[in-house]
Amino acid sequence: MAFILSRRALLATPLAAPALVQAQGSAWKPTRPVTFIVPFAAGSGTDTVTRLLTSLLEQDWGIQPVVENRPGANGAIAAVATARAAPDGHTVMITTNSPHGATPALMRRPTYDAVADFSAISRMGTYIFSFAVNDQVPARTMQEFLALAKAHPGRFTCASGNTTGVVGAAMLNRIGGVEVTHVPYRSSPPAMTDVIAGRVSSLFADVASSRAFLAEGKLKPLGITSARRTPLFPEWPALSEVGLPGFELLSFMGAVGPARMPEEAVMAWNAAIRRVWDRPETERRLGEFGIEKVTSTPAEFGTFIREQIAFWGEQARAAGIEPE
Repeated sequence: MAFILSRRALLATPLAAPALVQAQGSAWKPTRPVTFIVPFAAGSGTDTVTRLLTSLLEQDWGIQPVVENRPGANGAIAAVATARAAPDGHTVMITTNSPHGATPALMRRPTYDAVADFSAISRMGTYIFSFAVNDQVPARTMQEFLALAKAHPGRFTCASGNTTGVVGAAMLNRIGGVEVTHVPYRSSPPAMTDVIAGRVSSLFADVASSRAFLAEGKLKPLGITSARRTPLFPEWPALSEVGLPGFELLSFMGAVGPARMPEEAVMAWNAAIRRVWDRPETERRLGEFGIEKVTSTPAEFGTFIREQIAFWGEQARAAGIEPE
């Protein structure tokens, strides 16, 4: 599979500007309701965090938020809608590593440029993803699951509702030396429903949308996708510790707008998000959702997106995923 970060994308300026943003922001402010585009369905982790953000901004900044869920095509549908919106500061997409990391590597003919078509606003957090199985799978640890999968090639399945699940399933097979069948879904909630019901064996689940099921025992977490354990859930091992050496998938979220947003609007959005995100109470609530809070300048987020496009392209190639 070929994946090349184009020269046009590398040299494009929208994600890199403005370079200097002060947390205090500017006098710019939305003058009408703001549309927040979400690339996944209602009930997904991204949707949950978006609705937390909009409630905080409504109280703090006085904006009138409209949340618009645009699931499908691993975030590409939402990305295209955002890229085509008027760049006046009244449309913001809460993006993730799907539309702004992995999807460009998974599409043979991308319908948008993940760099040139957007204005970076702020990075917002890192998702904690677990590899979880339904309660009918007779495995209590990742080592036990790998042993079962090796003994029964093709018997077990892995659902995905985002690109973390798509790439994660391929990495599971490659690193674990197993044959687990990938079952794609449009979004995480229906994928999780089928895993809980026993129609699919496993999935890579974001804690934001799966925590209640994990707590109730309907899903059994066997490990997390980060390189090391997280202080949020110290009892869960990293998958790299328990049978999948070198396994690591970073899943992020952040805010972007259409390319050519006015600098003062980008600055104001960055300041508003950082203002409500930096509150201790917000950080606590994000932790409950399985999100490690992160903030950045627009320029830092633009650089991070470029790095993530390259990273996910490498992971997709290594996993043997062919673009579609």
